[in-house]
Amino acid sequence: MENTVTQGTNSEQKIKTTFCVEEIQELLPHRYPFALVDRIIDYVPGQKAVGLKNVTINEEFFQGHIPGKPLMPGVLQVEAMAQVGGVILTLLPGMKGKFFAFGSIEKVRFRRPVVPGDQLIMTVELLSFRRNRIAKMQGQGLVDGQLAVQGEMLFSLID
Repeated sequence: MENTVTQGTNSEQKIKTTFCVEEIQELLPHRYPFALVDRIIDYVPGQKAVGLKNVTINEEFFQGHIPGKPLMPGVLQVEAMAQVGGVILTLLPGMKGKFFAFGSIEKVRFRRPVVPGDQLIMTVELLSFRRNRIAKMQGQGLVDGQLAVQGEMLFSLID
């Protein structure tokens, strides 16, 4: 079932607010084992997106991180937030098919471990988008309503 929001204009316009994994793959180049967003559960064009990652023991990185005490690596938590941000960027006018890479990662904090069985809910907001090339975003990831990760990310368009 597709969620849409109707905006009141002369011609009624529907805005898609959720995206399944197949639709995310149409927007982002990431593939297994590096596709880290399972669904977009809320989307506000040009402003924010909320994505989720179902963390399972079958993830490749748990084989070595950490045996006997599996933890989702912090860098992959940040990468998952960045992929949610990538959805926002590729849906901006004229940006479909473009790729944005990290320019910097700032003020990142890890507040609780993310472990198998968790559902990481990531909210990413677009703070600025300059010259159609440089984007600044802030993101946070929650597990069971508790803050797990937060930080700011700078993205640069790769030609």
